[in-house]
Amino acid sequence: MLRSWDASLRFMGNAAFDTVFSFTLAVIPLFILMGNLLTKSGVSDALFSTAHRLLYRLRGGLAMATIMACGGFSAVCGSSLATAATMSKVAMPTMRKMGYADSLATGSIAAGGTLGILIPPSVVFIIYGLITEADIGKLFIAGILPGILGIAFYILAVAVVVRLKPELAPDGGGELDMSNSDVSGVLAVVGLFAVIMIGIYGGIFTASEAAAIGALVSLLIAWLRGGLTFSALIETCIDTARTSAMIFALVIGAEVFSNFVSFAGLPDALLQWVQSLNVGPYAVILALVAIYIVLGAVLESLSMILLTVPIFYPLIMSLDFGGGWLSSPEHVSIWFGVLVVVVTEISLISPPIGLNVFVLRSVLRDVPITTMFRGVMPFLLADIVRLSALIAIPAISLALI
Repeated sequence: MLRSWDASLRFMGNAAFDTVFSFTLAVIPLFILMGNLLTKSGVSDALFSTAHRLLYRLRGGLAMATIMACGGFSAVCGSSLATAATMSKVAMPTMRKMGYADSLATGSIAAGGTLGILIPPSVVFIIYGLITEADIGKLFIAGILPGILGIAFYILAVAVVVRLKPELAPDGGGELDMSNSDVSGVLAVVGLFAVIMIGIYGGIFTASEAAAIGALVSLLIAWLRGGLTFSALIETCIDTARTSAMIFALVIGAEVFSNFVSFAGLPDALLQWVQSLNVGPYAVILALVAIYIVLGAVLESLSMILLTVPIFYPLIMSLDFGGGWLSSPEHVSIWFGVLVVVVTEISLISPPIGLNVFVLRSVLRDVPITTMFRGVMPFLLADIVRLSALIAIPAISLALI
């Protein structure tokens, strides 16, 4: 109605063409392929067994080990849903065997899985960078400290829960089964993560080139570890193509939506409305975070980002945060990106639509959904505390870039 049918349809065609043939967007299927290959290689089991050896003497140690393993797997996966689904198959049988309550076990897996979109490489950071034209490499770097903080807060949440309700987890100690010891899998993950981040941080290669190198190295790791047959490779490629096509369809829609929003004048109208309220920039940030938390309870996370960032980003970039760590527009952009991803993490475990919880429900059909949501509540509180810290102390997100 605003631009005529001919102009609108031409734009939709161009948006689809430009998205599919974008060199920058090649990182999405490549990082997804990297995570799928490493899943086949069995490194998730290695991460879990190693974390278990470190923490098995503590009450709740297996739940803590699950969170650490999720953090490690996130460093080479980039998808929260894939992390949650993989770790549910690795950690849940052991926790049940050891006498952990289903609520704590599923809660630690669902919450740990959310780290997949924050600890680099992250598909959500890639999409945010494409929408806002932010430096994807710097976004990856900015996610490291908040990701580590998330792991620490989740482990602390487990410690508090088992202290208040000891019946949820058995006593630590006892004999440790060393038969699953696999240091090579952990070294492979650490090495691959180091290659990707050092290469990007050192300017050796771009994020797109890092994705290609990561996919190739993951293929070699899966082959050397003996977990990749020809049929498994074909299955992995098909799954990667299916997931990538879904994301590309959403990105094309977001491109059309973003241009419509700009053409209709919504960002300018929103900016004028906020200026008329005469409130400070941090009050605006808190208001947007509150909106994200509410939306996250009813919207799928990726769709929420694609629909809201084109509206909120111009508003954030127009605010004056008074210098310091947020004196640079680039720093403001990256800081806001970290906040958006952390709020998205919260949405992944927020009732009633928390996707990570529903992924677990599809794998663990004998555990009621109410039990799972009850289990994630302590981690939801930990996320709120972490989000508050990231808003109050921008240096946590910006110190490494």
